[in-house]
Amino acid sequence: MSLFTQPLNVINVGLAMFSDDLKKQHVPVTQLDWTPPGLGNMAVVKCLDNIAAPEVAEKVAAANKLALERILQSHPVLIGYDQAINVVPGMTRNTILHAGPPVTWEKMCGAMKGAVTGALVFEGLAATLEEAAELAASGEIIFSPCHEHDCVGSMAGVTSASMFMHIVENKTYGNRAYTNLSEQMAKILRMGANDQSVIDRLIWMRDVLGPMLRDAMKLAGEIDLRLMLAQALHMGDECHNRNNAGTTLLIQALTPWIIQTGYSVAQQKEVFDFVASSDYFSGPTWMAMCKAAMDAAHGIEYSTVVTTMARNGVEFGLRVSGLPGHWFTGPAQQVIGPMFAGYKPEDSGLDIGDSAITETYGIGGFAMATAPAIVALVGGTVDEAVDFSRKMREITLGENPNVTIPLLSFMGIPSAIDITRVGDTGILPVINTAIAHKDAGIGMIGAGIVHPPFECFEKALLSFSQRYCD
Repeated sequence: MSLFTQPLNVINVGLAMFSDDLKKQHVPVTQLDWTPPGLGNMAVVKCLDNIAAPEVAEKVAAANKLALERILQSHPVLIGYDQAINVVPGMTRNTILHAGPPVTWEKMCGAMKGAVTGALVFEGLAATLEEAAELAASGEIIFSPCHEHDCVGSMAGVTSASMFMHIVENKTYGNRAYTNLSEQMAKILRMGANDQSVIDRLIWMRDVLGPMLRDAMKLAGEIDLRLMLAQALHMGDECHNRNNAGTTLLIQALTPWIIQTGYSVAQQKEVFDFVASSDYFSGPTWMAMCKAAMDAAHGIEYSTVVTTMARNGVEFGLRVSGLPGHWFTGPAQQVIGPMFAGYKPEDSGLDIGDSAITETYGIGGFAMATAPAIVALVGGTVDEAVDFSRKMREITLGENPNVTIPLLSFMGIPSAIDITRVGDTGILPVINTAIAHKDAGIGMIGAGIVHPPFECFEKALLSFSQRYCD
């Protein structure tokens, strides 16, 4: 009975409402965040037990060791720029690639529909946005996920035949990845905007920016992106939504070659002014770099490593190394964060974009400890940003020694998300991302933090157990 006659220091496990009540009564309390394995879903718990059985676990461990090695040993370099029709596997004049898992025109969100219709006008396949919408619904346009064509695309991810692409090669394993050029920020196609100013910018990018970058890289040969990424993180970027250092480093590397391309000084100034208009110029570059590394780890029998996280504004999709050819989907989530002046949370569309390939690799939300200034854009506190990087280590297989976090004693970025660790802990990957308006034609209205739905991991674990354990 002496327990009740002395001061208490309570440890509360699980539901925070109990600790909240004690705090209101001025009782010292420590809140321990804990969730049951599989979030209490016994079917998932059974799958986790099956995968942990010695005869399976040994094969999983060997496969995951190989997958992690492939990610860490990948050495992506920028080798060029060219139009999608010339380099992207499977691209045709009437193909439109999009972000996330597969989605039909009828089910696309507003931002993606806006981007699609804008791209069709840009390509000359339709004269007006109204005609473009009719064409998109006609069945004559081929819609396909970027990820199924060795590509990634920011936000709506809409990529058409004449858009210029980064060409990134993984020097270690020989695979390539592609992504289109940054339109910079706010009222742009990838955010669903599609008026004449957006089309005019795309035309200038096709006719001036893209060819100039293409010709500059023919002179440069290659640019070491892994080294540049490591430098950018040490300079305060996380290289998903904060790219101040990365863009400076990239344009610094390109400039000596741009000025030798033979374009007029006026045109070169246009390009430099365009890059200076936003630090996001290098954002897509890191996406293609991460894609090249993660694809090298895809398709390894028995591996539980997540090689893709992508969203189309309707669904969130995962791909897993040991389960090639399958998307595991759940509902796209609401992004929580600061809104631009004049907009409210109810104006925002749901989570969208292939840019979560950065978190899949281990940067972006996973490396927020390198970029405390990011909280001014996505919300939260510096302490929370640092904690995200620590917490993501609990659901990954290792650390990448090539890309480190100074604030955490030069810990390597958390690498190789493991579906079994997510299932065991209930900890979901953290993603920082922009917010597009829910309606077509408007664009970016904020930025924030989001997590995948646990449902994606449930489906992946069930499928993995069925394939390898039954």
